[in-house]
Amino acid sequence: MVFFLAMFGMVCWGIAPVFGKLGLSQVNPLTGLLIRTYMAAGLLTVWVVINGFGSTISQIRTISWQTWALIGIEGILATLVGDLAYYAALKHGEVSFVTLVMACSPLISMIMAVIVLGEHITLLRMAGSLCIIMGLGLIMK
Repeated sequence: MVFFLAMFGMVCWGIAPVFGKLGLSQVNPLTGLLIRTYMAAGLLTVWVVINGFGSTISQIRTISWQTWALIGIEGILATLVGDLAYYAALKHGEVSFVTLVMACSPLISMIMAVIVLGEHITLLRMAGSLCIIMGLGLIMK
């Protein structure tokens, strides 16, 4: 199940930049990010209402401030700052280049997982990382 969810996410992330590039031709990156965020928040709100607003609210009330802070930091880094940088790059660059550079973000995730979470890097993951770095080097030429 995890594999299929990840594959579905990969397909969505692979298709989305094309629509983003087309939409950004008429607006600046900040306006584009605002529109995207409103659309996502609206759909998420409808989903929560349909699936039981009460249970979601009751769970939110029990979340610790540390969890709020951690998820908030992730949101600021990924959804606000990271996506704004991505939109600016997408507006001014080629989709094929921008998305390949952005696809290297798992390298940063892996390094941070080792430093912060104490995860271990296997030889296979090291080899995969090396392939990503070499691929990034190829597209930068």
